[in-house]
Amino acid sequence: MSQELEIQELKEQIKYYQGIIKNMASPIIPSVVPSTILVPIAGHMFKERFDSIRTNTLAYIGKHRDTEKAIFDFTGVTVEDIQAFDYTELTDELYQLNNSLKLMGVRPIYVGFNPRFVREIVQAGIQVELESHISFRAALQILIKENNRSLNSLG
Repeated sequence: MSQELEIQELKEQIKYYQGIIKNMASPIIPSVVPSTILVPIAGHMFKERFDSIRTNTLAYIGKHRDTEKAIFDFTGVTVEDIQAFDYTELTDELYQLNNSLKLMGVRPIYVGFNPRFVREIVQAGIQVELESHISFRAALQILIKENNRSLNSLG
């Protein structure tokens, strides 16, 4: 095999694996709570990845118009995963995601923020209005209670 052909095959293989990684970067899982999706986020955070999460989420919601709530679970993001990411940039990305979802009529909910991450944002004086809960389970419990109240008010 020629060196040029081998290089071309390796480039195609890299492109293939980049596509797999991009798809795995923001899986979207329908929740047991009606009209609710879960977007688990784990690993390194950087601008392009956050852009991908926002784009994939908005595309999913565009195809699944019954989606009313989106839970973003940051439990799998460690302090080390966001050290290279400027906190101002990260909060700007969260702000853009939050506003985009609200414009589509979707309630964004955030769970699992690392305490150090929260402290860094507060110490930096960054203001961002987000609905957040300590865990995915806590958010689901609240949504289930709200859902039950809505069903009871209909009956």
